[in-house]
Amino acid sequence: MNAETLSALSLSVRVAVLATLVNAAVGIPLAYVLARRRFRGRALVDLVVTLPLVLPPTVTGYYLILLLGRRGWLGAPVYAATGWSIAFTWYAAVVAATVMALPLLVRTARAAIDSVDRSLEQAAHTLGRSEWRTALEVTLPLARNGILAGLVLAFARALGEFGATLMLAGNIPGRTATVPLAIYTAVQTGEEHAALVLVGLLTVLSCIVLVIANRLGARAA
Repeated sequence: MNAETLSALSLSVRVAVLATLVNAAVGIPLAYVLARRRFRGRALVDLVVTLPLVLPPTVTGYYLILLLGRRGWLGAPVYAATGWSIAFTWYAAVVAATVMALPLLVRTARAAIDSVDRSLEQAAHTLGRSEWRTALEVTLPLARNGILAGLVLAFARALGEFGATLMLAGNIPGRTATVPLAIYTAVQTGEEHAALVLVGLLTVLSCIVLVIANRLGARAA
């Protein structure tokens, strides 16, 4: 493997790990709220979270540009104040991977939380536990295998993200070129050996991740 291949692999793993950590911080509480709370706008929140699963990744990437690009709704004020834009940086790859992987985590974790017997939560309430203490001490531990399966799937999705990353982060070798983008470049430039190596690496990693997710899912059932 040459330097560009190693750089793409390193960047992909770094992006996937950071995206998974962000998703854990955002997605698990969100999954709990969607599973256990009834509130106005709940259906809309569920729709927005799930939308990246059904939209083409390039469409999601375009929305991210409208939001975070140099002329975006949030990106423009930041650029005007600091002269810095997240677009075409590796941070943009993390954002794209996070957004694309979040629905998998939320849906999987939500299903795991829904499967927890509510009578156990009610018993904790009668013992004086608050809702959030009950969630931390009863609900989430009982749903942990399903949540872990969701995190593993989110990691796999972030590792293989292509379309939204290409739109927001670009394909800059050594800076924003993740493994999927490096494969695309290698195919376009006729570097068949490099493409084959990268495809093999990504396939092996994906298989490992799926095996882990299936085992965790089986334990959660």
